[in-house]
Amino acid sequence: MLPASRFRLVWILAYYYKASLCANTPSRLTQSTSGRTPARVSDRFEQHRENINMAPKNVIMETTPSEDMLTGSSEVEPVITAETHAQKRPPMKIVWKNVVLFAMLHLAAVYSLVLIPQAHLYTLLWSAFMYVFAALGITAGAHRLWAHRSYKARMPVRILLAIMDSTAFQNSIFEWSRDHRCHHKYSETDADPHNAKRGFFFSHMGWLMVKKHPDVIAKGKQLEMADLKADPVVRVQEKLYVPSVLLFCFIVPSMVPWCFWGESLFVSFYLAAILRYCLGLNATWLVNSAAHMWGMRPYDKRINPAENMMVALSAVGEGFHNYHHTFPQDYATSEFGWKINLTTFFIDTMAYLGQAYDRRKIPADVIKARKLRTGEGSP
Repeated sequence: MLPASRFRLVWILAYYYKASLCANTPSRLTQSTSGRTPARVSDRFEQHRENINMAPKNVIMETTPSEDMLTGSSEVEPVITAETHAQKRPPMKIVWKNVVLFAMLHLAAVYSLVLIPQAHLYTLLWSAFMYVFAALGITAGAHRLWAHRSYKARMPVRILLAIMDSTAFQNSIFEWSRDHRCHHKYSETDADPHNAKRGFFFSHMGWLMVKKHPDVIAKGKQLEMADLKADPVVRVQEKLYVPSVLLFCFIVPSMVPWCFWGESLFVSFYLAAILRYCLGLNATWLVNSAAHMWGMRPYDKRINPAENMMVALSAVGEGFHNYHHTFPQDYATSEFGWKINLTTFFIDTMAYLGQAYDRRKIPADVIKARKLRTGEGSP
């Protein structure tokens, strides 16, 4: 078993991180988005039509959309201007619990580096495997499957991805997907949870250390989340999120090296749990920060998200961000297939095994036309 002091640290980390991030978020999985009573069929049809018009980047339609809907060309995301830097906002309220927990986590991760030379080779390989395992829970699961609905998966893969998502410990599938839909619909405005116009640190991790901007909460309530509320895997993971995080993010990664090849529990805890978790967090955060600031913009030069190969490498394929914000429905988030995109390889492998299907891909001629119209080098 884990020593009592470290077990308490892990429990505090899981419980308070979950609680503090949700403190400002009244729209929960079990609550209605609007508080209305069940609508008639005609009302639901009108609401569905309104949602399609309001959020073409988030609502994936079953019918073949037009090019404008695929590209989102009717919604041009603003670039950084002097006015955005000078924009007045409510005073930020720091969530000190998160500040302390993130500081402790990063200090522990730095200390973990000292333990690498004394670790068994299998422990290092196990830590790398757990890094990819957890990352896929975010990229193939919360992001591409649940937030964007860019492909479909059968129940065994959905359960596996939910376990992977808990291993990543970056909030439940429902909350991660809701924030990400909000990010795409209101990208780089105050309704964007990690608005890159507020600077690198804020978009990287600072947004998790302060209370959410009122616009994030207000606009988040307007998002269409009925698909996730009806998903049994999402509902069970939400209900069991804290114990699943304790088990899959901390206990299992620590216990496997100790049980199977005699690694020190102390070393395995710090490398396979703490260091791996911290690196995984920062890899995801770089998509929100670095990939919104640095890189090429071959698909739409009018928006800040960029193609950043270092982010693609660290985030197992999520660095093709100019493409992703231009064509958010594409399950591969890139036009280059498996190139620096382990997530696409994973989804294609599941499709080969018959466990993933209806992968949405943007036609090559649509991509070419968009590059000529709005990409770097276009008129």
